[in-house]
Amino acid sequence: MSAVLVSVAPRPHIAWSDRLAQAALLGILLLLAVGLVAPLLLILSQALGGEGSRGGLGNFTRYLASPALLQSLWHSVWVSVLVTLIVLPLAFTFAYAITRSCMPFKGLLRTITLLPLLAPSLLSAISLIYWFGNQGVAKEFWRSLGFDGIYGPSGIVLAECFAVFPHVLMVLVTALTLADARLYEAADALGTSTWRKFFTITLPGAKYGLISAALISLTLVATDFGIPKVVGGNFNVLATDVFKLVIGQQDFQRGAVVALLLLTPAVLTFMVDYFVQRKQTAMLSARAVALAPRPSPGFDAAMTLFCCAICALMLAVFCMAVFASFATLWPYKLAPSLVHYVSGLVDAELGEAFVNSLKLAAGTSVIGPLVVFVGAYLLEKTRGLDWARPLIRLMAMLPMAVPGLVLGLGYIFFFNAPQNPLNFLYQTGALLVLCTIVHFYTTGHLTMLTALKAIDAEFESVSGSLKVPFYVTFFRVTLPICLPTLLDVSRYFFINAMTTISAVVFLYSPETKLASVAILNLDEAGDTGPAAAMAVLIAGASLLVTMLYLALGKLVEKRTQAWRTPTR
Repeated sequence: MSAVLVSVAPRPHIAWSDRLAQAALLGILLLLAVGLVAPLLLILSQALGGEGSRGGLGNFTRYLASPALLQSLWHSVWVSVLVTLIVLPLAFTFAYAITRSCMPFKGLLRTITLLPLLAPSLLSAISLIYWFGNQGVAKEFWRSLGFDGIYGPSGIVLAECFAVFPHVLMVLVTALTLADARLYEAADALGTSTWRKFFTITLPGAKYGLISAALISLTLVATDFGIPKVVGGNFNVLATDVFKLVIGQQDFQRGAVVALLLLTPAVLTFMVDYFVQRKQTAMLSARAVALAPRPSPGFDAAMTLFCCAICALMLAVFCMAVFASFATLWPYKLAPSLVHYVSGLVDAELGEAFVNSLKLAAGTSVIGPLVVFVGAYLLEKTRGLDWARPLIRLMAMLPMAVPGLVLGLGYIFFFNAPQNPLNFLYQTGALLVLCTIVHFYTTGHLTMLTALKAIDAEFESVSGSLKVPFYVTFFRVTLPICLPTLLDVSRYFFINAMTTISAVVFLYSPETKLASVAILNLDEAGDTGPAAAMAVLIAGASLLVTMLYLALGKLVEKRTQAWRTPTR
């Protein structure tokens, strides 16, 4: 008999450093599953709950049969579209002036447009009350335009335009910056008119940026909660309906139904933007020439006047809130004093709420960038766990399509469940940090991926061939190179944690009350002055921290980015 020898190939040895990377990747997967997927599934379960005809899709049928709630859906749609139709051409013209003209003070004008990012969206609504409210300084002018008052759709549209403008502008500035001067030189050689160059070169080159900017505007307005709550009056939208159903009526099932409807426009815009980005082609090739604007006295003067007018309107909104916060008794005694700050921080005992906001922002700005950076690094620079990587990529992009109110409501259903072992986190500062990180995860993730993709993969290949653990390469090469981007992401998390309302309005307790939520409560109680003071405090803190980040960024660039400076 002949013996048959069967050789068994040994399993490939996996280094302990690779196991560590895979364990960390599973940790990111678990974090996103607990902080995002599970709460959303609980909302879906709650919305479809019930027995027989009282459950399932019947819940949505009954909602759509309600004239009042159906009207809120229509209000959200047309207000979002109207704001987008107003903001998009204004922001495009401003971006065109910055990128295609030689107007003076570009840096200053661009900086002024960033002011709405430093304060809660409530600030613009409160400021409009002082401008056009029942005791506003320009209420007669507002009524002469045909508006009955600032409370209602007109106030929402005006305040949303102020709040959304910088978001749209950032996208359009980027879109118009990516232009090849050779196309314009060829058009000039052929004697093409200025308007024809605009419609055949500029607009087609910026069309994907325009689409993305429009989708961002639609999503931000449709899902915003603070502005409709302050100046909406009896004009209901989906976001305020969710708040009233959950907080006012304790009707969590109908709240979940409305939350899913609120999720729909955000998901649709996210999907459209995703397919649009897939069709987008590179605007700059390796041989492209950067477009440098040429001086044109008439055009530059017109663009300067336009941008100054936009900035004047934004400063009028912002400065009115600051002025009103110091006015002793509006509108009878306008002498400056600290009475509203004392009333808010001391008498109303909201100093603790402001400190809580600073704690939340500090925790989010430290933990958030680390989690985002590690997750992006493990996805981009390590191997293994091929089954988990598509799931993590999908979950990392999903927060962009989830409104804050929906996420916060999902956290109630998930973390407040008695059988959940994580129930101890409910109404704690740790849960607020987790919710805020997840809410703003996508932007930080995409930013870090962009920075990591710019680093040649040869670093990891050489490290692997030399048997150097991945974490050594991470700390010695990748982290120093990406440190400026990491600081930008940290600043992004800090400012958004200070100004967020919708994501945390359902989750705070008396011990973890936040300054942004306190503004809402003060306005509901009729204390508009202290509410304005608290909004100004948040904006001041955000501005101060932004300046500190800029100084720290200069120091970091000097210490870690010297290799970028060409040697002579």
